Amino acid sequence: MKLLTICGSLRSGSFNRAICNTLPELAPDGCVIEDAPGFADLPIYNADGHNTRGFPDRVSEIAALVRAADGIVIVSPEYNFSIPGGLKNAIDWISRLPDQPFKKKPVALQSAAAGMLGGARMQYHMRQVMVFLEARVFTKPEVFVSFAKSKVDESGEKIADETTREMMRAQLTAFAAEITS
Repeated sequence: MKLLTICGSLRSGSFNRAICNTLPELAPDGCVIEDAPGFADLPIYNADGHNTRGFPDRVSEIAALVRAADGIVIVSPEYNFSIPGGLKNAIDWISRLPDQPFKKKPVALQSAAAGMLGGARMQYHMRQVMVFLEARVFTKPEVFVSFAKSKVDESGEKIADETTREMMRAQLTAFAAEITS
């Protein structure tokens, strides 16, 4: 089984990037996790742009990875109670391609934040977007990493907190089982 992670944070030292970095070692047997390339260089989505100039190569590259994956894990912070603009922009681009890549694709969500809610509001909004795109949004167990600064290792590159790692592992295991059922 092949899962693709899409990290919604562009920040170096991101807690959400630490989740993405940790996921491959928590994957169930027979599951490979690949990371999607970044999307910081994408222009702001404008239908006039893709109608006249086509789609940026990066959009086609990410879309091909989404199509090839058995499931997607979106890991993202919450910005202003919602989805970060860069991630939403990338989804807007990808969703405009013919044979929309997220349609019927299993999607799990994870988030981390410095505060108590762990990015929950981003996840609620992302669920709305994914439902509109006809993705198969995985619902339980959920992964909200609150007070994330206390859960990363000394380098800040991976999640070290064992309770959090176990929660992440449980979601991946259940997600993989859902995909194969």
